[in-house]
Amino acid sequence: MSERRFIEEHFPIQKISEISGKEKSIRHKHISTLHIWWARRPMAASRATIFTSLISEKEVETKIEKINDFVIELSRWENSLNLEKITSARDQILRNNKKKPPKILDPFAGGGSIPFEALRLGCETYAQDYNPVAALILKCSIEYPQKYGKTSGNSFDGLHAQQTNPFLKDVQKWGKWIYDEANKELKAYYPDDNSFIPVAYIWSRIINCQNSSCGAKIPLMRQYLLAKKKDQIVSLYPVKIKSKNQIEFKIIDSKREKIPSNFDPLRGSLSKAIATCFFCGSRIDSKMISKLFLEKKDTQQLVAVIYNKDGYEGKLYKEVNEKDLKIFQNAETRLQIKIEEIGKKLGMSPIPDEDLPPKGTLGFRIQRYNMKKWGDIYNSRQKLSMITFVEKVRQAYDKMLSQNYDKEYAKAIATYLALAIDRLADFGSTLCILNPTGGRGVVHTFGMQVVQMGWTYAESNPLNPFGAGWITACKKNEEWIEHVSNSNTSSAKISNSSATSLPYQDSFFDAVFTDPPYYDNIAYSYLSDYFYVWLKRSIGYLYPELFSTPLTPKSNEVVAHYNPPTGFKNGKQFFEQMLKKSFSEIYRVLKPQGIAVIVYAHKSTEGWETLINSLLDSGLVVTAAWPINTEMRGRLRATDSAALASSIYMVTRKQKKEPIEFYREVKKELKQYLHKKLDQLWDEGISGADFFISGIGSAIEVFGKYERVVDDSDNKIPVLKLLDDTREIVTNYAIRQVLHSEFTDEISQMTRFYILWRWAYGEAKVPFDDARKMAQSVGIDLENEWNKGFITKDKEYIRVIGPDERKIEELEDSHELIDILHHTLLLWRKNKKEDLETLLQDKGYSKSDMFKRIGQAISESLPIDSTEKKWLDGFLTGFRVDDSQTGVQTKLF
Repeated sequence: MSERRFIEEHFPIQKISEISGKEKSIRHKHISTLHIWWARRPMAASRATIFTSLISEKEVETKIEKINDFVIELSRWENSLNLEKITSARDQILRNNKKKPPKILDPFAGGGSIPFEALRLGCETYAQDYNPVAALILKCSIEYPQKYGKTSGNSFDGLHAQQTNPFLKDVQKWGKWIYDEANKELKAYYPDDNSFIPVAYIWSRIINCQNSSCGAKIPLMRQYLLAKKKDQIVSLYPVKIKSKNQIEFKIIDSKREKIPSNFDPLRGSLSKAIATCFFCGSRIDSKMISKLFLEKKDTQQLVAVIYNKDGYEGKLYKEVNEKDLKIFQNAETRLQIKIEEIGKKLGMSPIPDEDLPPKGTLGFRIQRYNMKKWGDIYNSRQKLSMITFVEKVRQAYDKMLSQNYDKEYAKAIATYLALAIDRLADFGSTLCILNPTGGRGVVHTFGMQVVQMGWTYAESNPLNPFGAGWITACKKNEEWIEHVSNSNTSSAKISNSSATSLPYQDSFFDAVFTDPPYYDNIAYSYLSDYFYVWLKRSIGYLYPELFSTPLTPKSNEVVAHYNPPTGFKNGKQFFEQMLKKSFSEIYRVLKPQGIAVIVYAHKSTEGWETLINSLLDSGLVVTAAWPINTEMRGRLRATDSAALASSIYMVTRKQKKEPIEFYREVKKELKQYLHKKLDQLWDEGISGADFFISGIGSAIEVFGKYERVVDDSDNKIPVLKLLDDTREIVTNYAIRQVLHSEFTDEISQMTRFYILWRWAYGEAKVPFDDARKMAQSVGIDLENEWNKGFITKDKEYIRVIGPDERKIEELEDSHELIDILHHTLLLWRKNKKEDLETLLQDKGYSKSDMFKRIGQAISESLPIDSTEKKWLDGFLTGFRVDDSQTGVQTKLF
């Protein structure tokens, strides 16, 4: 048996989760600022798991706390360049690997967090990705800086990087050259106003009212805010111009004038996908809006310009004038000339004319608005800017060669400059919106991992030195080069290839660390086409091996949403098949004593079923599983849906499995092991949806170590059976913990479901399949219960509603505890004390400890701003129960 590693027995989950969550707010010198890539693993979690996987667990019984403390300190961002700690970690890894740097592979390397941390820890690192955009990002994150960015004297602490790094200086030099050249051509289209620089042009999309007797122009705007601070509100104010049958906008500033009492800046003409005409009040639904766009009956209106000035407090907001409109018209005219000039040199259209993915593609919501080509998501001035910068990057490369730069060296510089163009694309589309609460103002296209409509969009200025422009984009490149140059002395070996067919010999790697795609979570290839079409035009000719196809290759992408040639129908089967091939390849290239850590984070049972089947069939055996909270609190997706916060890091080996076993015996072992692991996870603060998924990770450790698990009739036990039983075990454990009580058997199934839901999901909506599985675990058929009481179904989602959304008359005859609690809260809210006391007396809960415990448990599971929580806390403050031992009535608080 292989020698156990530290991660297989111990791991400081809570602290590493805390550090990983905070890391997402880092904005300088972090790998995520180099280029967008979706679902990156935190550097802290990557560093911690790699280190603990490469040191032995042997003889550390008396050092566990000391090693955990070292891992925690090693993982902190502020210690990223700490010479003492990094050197100590490298030395420990070498001691545990016969004085040789271990060979490490990440076959789904993506944005490069995992392989970069392997490099930082002194490992011989190999990284690959099937996606050409990812492969290019990897070159800029873990190959070029280490290859060309050496500082003289191998400075480690970064103190002298600016003075001693010639590669960094050249990237800075050519970035500035491009800015100066582009500025000459583009400045006229982004003119200053008395030294105030435009940072954003605010546009509204326009449709005509469909009332035949009206026909007025309707600006599609969800709200009118331009800025909202503690002491100031700046807003657009719509004014009817009857002579023109349209709306024009003035700007109102609360510091200069009072906001009209009948005007709410947060209520626009568009609400819940329905537009309302300002003139006649007619309403236009989402289907008609889409139809008007498809028929090209929409227009756009420039409504405001926002300026900034160095040393000026805040921003300057101005209404649009004829000069602003004329400048944009000039840009449109210049664009046509520029297209012809550049097109001849490129041999293709300089504006991306490649097709957007089909309507209905995961993550895409714009095709219904007549956006068919990638170039359709930019306005004319944005297109002019983009193709101008593309032209300048190509010219910069040519000039470097004319000055006798080495071709590969010049290619590396040009690649960073091309990544800067990608940042301009991200902040320079008509899908960008304005952030009225501060910051740079313009929210980039990928605020979420979707491409969605921006009704009122913010057009950024690429020449803006304050943010969302070329200067900032180059600065992000330079900061990363500086950081990396002082982190590593060797570069990774990069490959653009599929994880299903690894280009390495058997038993080649000491360890594999990887983060494969999560079933159908993210459409990586389609999303990355956003950047692929621009990279192909800027530096595609320098990388013919990466940019030989019209768009990113998709046929062998390991995702569930795409399955050629049958489209999207058999995605689950395709994903499982491809993931199995990938895991089998990991098994093949891993040394007999090697270790593989696989990260997974999907909340649906279906997603986990495919992962487990793939793992079991590959031969890899899970020896440990740790949940690490890798998300920043308050991220966009977490606010209204049950997004997972934790990723499960599964430690696997290629060790021999135990013989066949009966499931009745495995289930006993499963219960015993799960209770031990669940105690540990509970103490570490894992809760809600993450707790269920963590339970699944631990269950695989037991189930997966057997060659075959069968029932008494010798039938193979399906993974779904394991998942159902695991959820039941975790459910019962969680109910007891949440209620701090052993009387859970007295609670009805519906009440158990409600308590469990609030604890796991709070007030979020949940996909039907996940809700059904939770209901099954407490013995409820969800289809028989929705839309009858507190369980509601809306399309493919399930919600559990609170008392504030229910009516007393619907609760009066119910004997269900949760209904009685809701009824009680509604009476309390209306201050009907006598009716409340009568209700509790009649139902037998007037002095019930169980009634109190359930109310308290639900309150503890809800966020502070929850209406239900406020009602519960108010009611429970005055609710008295019988003390079971003394018989004395006591207040809850």
